[in-house]
Amino acid sequence: MTSSIPAVGTRTAEGSTLQAVFLDLDGTLVDTEGFWWEVEAEVFADLGYVLDEAHRQVVVGGPMTRSASYLIQATGATIALAELTTLLNARFTARIERGVPLMPGARRLLAELAAHQVPTALVSASHRDIIDRMLDSLGAEHFHLTLAGDDLARTKPHPDPYLTAAARLGVDPPFCAVVEDTVTGVTAAEAAGCRVVAVPSVLPIEPTPTRTVVPSLEEVDLPFLRALITEKR
Repeated sequence: MTSSIPAVGTRTAEGSTLQAVFLDLDGTLVDTEGFWWEVEAEVFADLGYVLDEAHRQVVVGGPMTRSASYLIQATGATIALAELTTLLNARFTARIERGVPLMPGARRLLAELAAHQVPTALVSASHRDIIDRMLDSLGAEHFHLTLAGDDLARTKPHPDPYLTAAARLGVDPPFCAVVEDTVTGVTAAEAAGCRVVAVPSVLPIEPTPTRTVVPSLEEVDLPFLRALITEKR
């Protein structure tokens, strides 16, 4: 599936003002945030460096180029950014070849959204080739649109991914619910004007008047997402 899917048009489901649901990938739908850190640690170990656990708080949820650039600077590693991102992507791709574990509640939520024909987009900072591989586990049929980090000039924490997803689906950001697991993703969604559900995976996220925090996707269903938009109004 590519990101060039035609807009499906603004619509509401069963009288609800919820127009679409946007979902992050790593740490939100699939339990892979730990994979990324392990891969980063392994690659830097091969280069002769030990990554401090504190670096994980900086790179979690970020786009590959930003995370790789930060780690080069933090460690002083003598490797080009392009070479490092190639190594990281290759190692991560090998790690997910046998499939990826879904987060609790993810499969049920995707099936529910599909059953009610709610426009749904996968919006990730991961590269396109990685997203397409993960769709084998998630089911490409669950998404009207997928956006990868390398599909746009700017990805999270910029609002561009969510603004682009809304534009391509023909929906209004204030009437869209976003499910994210990191501060980086939450920042992007809120900057786009969406209502956010945070399901923290690695680091805690504080609730705000426009941000709901839950411990698991098992707490999230379609009535829950519709109520968020209704309450916002």
